Amino acid sequence: MGTVHAKSLDPLPMHGRDLGVNPDDFMEPPEPEQESKQEILENKDVVVQHVNVQGLGRTKEDLLGYEISEVFHAKNLIDVMKKSHIARQRLLRLGIFKEVEVLIDTSEGSDALPNGLDVTFEVTEVKRLTGSYNTMVGNNEGSMVLGLKLPNMFGRAEKLTFQFSYGTKETSYGLSFFKPQPGHFERNLTLNMYKVTGQFPWSSLKETDRGISAELNFPLGVTNHTLKWEGVWRELGCLARSASFAVREESGHSLKSALSHTLSIDSRNSAIFPSRGALFRLNQELAGYTGGDASFLKEDFELQLNRRLFWDSVLSASLWGGMLCPIGGQLSCIADRFYLGGPTSVRGFGMYSIGPQSEGDYLGGEAYWAGGLHLYTPLPFRPGKGGFGDLFRTHFFLNAGNLCNLNYGDGPRAHLQKLAECIRWSYGAGIVLRLGNIARLELNYCVPMGVQSGDRICDGVQFGAGIRFL
Repeated sequence: MGTVHAKSLDPLPMHGRDLGVNPDDFMEPPEPEQESKQEILENKDVVVQHVNVQGLGRTKEDLLGYEISEVFHAKNLIDVMKKSHIARQRLLRLGIFKEVEVLIDTSEGSDALPNGLDVTFEVTEVKRLTGSYNTMVGNNEGSMVLGLKLPNMFGRAEKLTFQFSYGTKETSYGLSFFKPQPGHFERNLTLNMYKVTGQFPWSSLKETDRGISAELNFPLGVTNHTLKWEGVWRELGCLARSASFAVREESGHSLKSALSHTLSIDSRNSAIFPSRGALFRLNQELAGYTGGDASFLKEDFELQLNRRLFWDSVLSASLWGGMLCPIGGQLSCIADRFYLGGPTSVRGFGMYSIGPQSEGDYLGGEAYWAGGLHLYTPLPFRPGKGGFGDLFRTHFFLNAGNLCNLNYGDGPRAHLQKLAECIRWSYGAGIVLRLGNIARLELNYCVPMGVQSGDRICDGVQFGAGIRFL
């Protein structure tokens, strides 16, 4: 049998030129020896004798050994092709190769077995220095991002990145170093040094953060974990002359040193338009025990369930919640509290305009909950089915939530009672557009209900853009 040459070995089995079948092959009958060897490979067990990687420059060979070792365990030709495809995907995932091609051929040489195969990966390494320019969508914010990367710095998939971002409400720049564990790309360490300047018009507040952080990511069974330490020097100031006294009182410098842990389980088939699966995320942050003048314990969670119904419609339910408890008799800082409301959470209300406020400035709260029930359906009459039309969904929703401050001496029952009072809720319908697999846009008609004194509402059409929606 001839050479198997393909950029991607999926879907399987292959056909046509991918199997080395040329028109000239039919001009004369194959030799008996070739025919018998082909029959052996297709119908009997095979042995992968050699796996080679060609095109390496600065990449260390020991790193690739972890990614391609499974190819040696293949037992037949189809298994070889599948495992080679998986190995190719693993090599591309490292972010150090621009192209990876796979060649599968019969073994040759004095040690060649009758059923032996050689697998060759032809790789093209990325440049030592790469630049990027793109736009990024945050929660109701757009940014222009410029970046410089030094991929594969020391030959084992390390990456040094400098990034500058200029947005409608936030400007930042930072330097980060990424180091994965060889053979376990999901286990990685990231070191960051950054400066972020943000504007928060709903609070008449501006904030400048200068910080460093170390972050360790690793899977454990079906869960994924992130351990993080962050030290940040925060400078708070007033965004406008009309800022309330409560915001002016918060102005000044503070130092926060915090340890945090995030646990997540995600079985969804898509992060933007999931049709099945669930997401659970639990985040815990403890500040003050490693230094700094901010001292608190903060817990928050996110739960989402999705189920496919008839006619490609999907029912989705989500629940968010969190609590911040100051430690040592300190008051919580406006920069650490929770905020609620807007097109990405409780729709029909202004951006982060639910809960405690002073002279029109929203101060956030120390406890909150929010829930949503959604029905997603295809566009009426399915225009553009199988193509552009699949980027859109019609959307019917019911949202509810509350945000407040708690008196921690009152006990859990009083806390629950306070969170159950003055519930804001809304309902409506709209159109959702998926932007790749990272963000989405919503255009909804909203009807806010349960409005309390001081809340800002958006009664009618509301536009939202972001990566995380209730």
